[in-house]
Amino acid sequence: MTPPVVLAPMAGITDLPFRRVVARFGAGLVVSEMVASQEMAQEKPSVRARARAELGLGDARTAVQLAGREAYWMAEAARIAADGGAEIIDINMGCPAKKVVGGASGSALMREPDHALRLIEAVVGAVDVPVTLKTRLGWDDACRNAPDLARRAVGAGVAMVTIHGRTRCQFYKGAADWAAIADVVHAVPVPVLANGDIRSAADARAALLASGAAGVMIGRGAQGRPWLPAQVAAALQGLPLPRAPEGAALVDLVAAHYQDMLGFYGRDLGLRVARKHLGWYADAAGGTPALRRALQTATDPAQVLRLLPDALSPEPTVVAA
Repeated sequence: MTPPVVLAPMAGITDLPFRRVVARFGAGLVVSEMVASQEMAQEKPSVRARARAELGLGDARTAVQLAGREAYWMAEAARIAADGGAEIIDINMGCPAKKVVGGASGSALMREPDHALRLIEAVVGAVDVPVTLKTRLGWDDACRNAPDLARRAVGAGVAMVTIHGRTRCQFYKGAADWAAIADVVHAVPVPVLANGDIRSAADARAALLASGAAGVMIGRGAQGRPWLPAQVAAALQGLPLPRAPEGAALVDLVAAHYQDMLGFYGRDLGLRVARKHLGWYADAAGGTPALRRALQTATDPAQVLRLLPDALSPEPTVVAA
């Protein structure tokens, strides 16, 4: 079996323009940023936009990730996402953000496994497409209940489980515990993906070895490097790696992504949303801090495009005499 390599859902990051860029390099499955189920079902336009699934890129598939607290809204949002072209519905029970947890959603549901199961059952019953689940290891070290929740979720019809190798209370501190994911792998008969701190093919191999997982999900490692999931997938299969773009090819890629963001969000919001991506691209390219700042603070799209060739050039290395 070829280990799947999936782009993780990241709030405010894995929007449609970013997923398009990642998919162009050959990633087989990309996941939308987290979508609030009630707001989506109540037709809030900005929320519906997060769930758009039409990549238009051949074989690339899109999963839409839903978050929520109420079974009715989760089911309604799942139907809307599936009708809109989502090939998989992913349920978020792992987000550690205070705003999400404060609404008793995301990883807060790991403290209420009976209620979590009711949400899962509602989503599975609402759609014909596969339903998957993403969680953490548990709420904290005293409540590492991911294996039990995964077992119950699979019993309700979940087709795949992704585990971030930290508890909610760890947020993103420390190192992801890939070995702890093995408990979930042993608990369920469906594929389990390992997530957390996977920034290279070597990390992916180590995560697979430690966890016994069927594949990996890459999140923050793809920021500024949208080609990374395809490179990791190729490495795991023993295939030639897609080349990371450099020079003019990198400038063309970033310019196209930038213009796609402006078209998707509109000029003013697009300028603001693009700043973090431009910063990540500049960091990955080794550009100078001054040009990075100039790129992120420019208020004219034409100025941004003019700055790209210099901002994406590696900072010269000073060699001591």
